[in-house]
This record gives sequence, structure tokens and C-alpha cells, in this order.
Amino acid sequence: MVNALLILAAGATVLLVLKVVSGRRGDVRSEEARKLVAGGAWLLDVRTSREFAAGHLPGAVNIPLGDLERRMQSLGPKDRPIVAYCQSGQRSGFAKRLLTANGFTVVHNLGAMSSW
Repeated sequence: MVNALLILAAGATVLLVLKVVSGRRGDVRSEEARKLVAGGAWLLDVRTSREFAAGHLPGAVNIPLGDLERRMQSLGPKDRPIVAYCQSGQRSGFAKRLLTANGFTVVHNLGAMSSW
């Protein structure tokens, strides 16, 4: 019984680690994200203003996730490429889904800022 519980706990730990690691990576790799931004894509930081002020990627525009829905019009044409990022990849993943649901057609999730 104890062995079964240890195996179950180990399996749960592995799944948790995989979830955390996979959450940090978005759907676009660093090299492609850099090419997109160099080609005119918006680099969108969806972290809080405080997080942004503490450090951000060069050229990034900060629209905190909580403000994104009401500030979408400031992103320009809906076919302009957007590369979103945050601290862990969770908020930028949500931002991608929100933008796509509102008609933005070329949205990429970089994931964690450290993926840059």
C-alpha cells in the first residue's frame, strides 16, 4: 500500500513538473518570434504595469491582461501579427485566445519572457 502511494505521488510530481515546464513555452520559438517582431509584429507584454516597469523586452508594448479587452483597438489592424508574452506563459496563452476570439488573425504566444 505504501509503495502504491509513493508511485502515485511520484507520478503526480512528474505531471506537475511537465505542466509547469510546458506552460513556460508558447507556440512560437524565440528565433521565429524575433523575426516576426523585426518584420513589424507587435511585441505585446500582458503582465502588470509594475512587472513591465521592473523589466521588459526591447520594443514591447504593455497592455496588462486585465485591460486587454477594452484596449484591443489600440493594437491596430486585426491582421497585424502579434507576439504576446508574460512571466510564465499562462496569461499570454489566455491573451492569445482572447485576441483570436475577437477577430485577430495572426497571434502568437511566446510564453514566458525568458523564452525570448
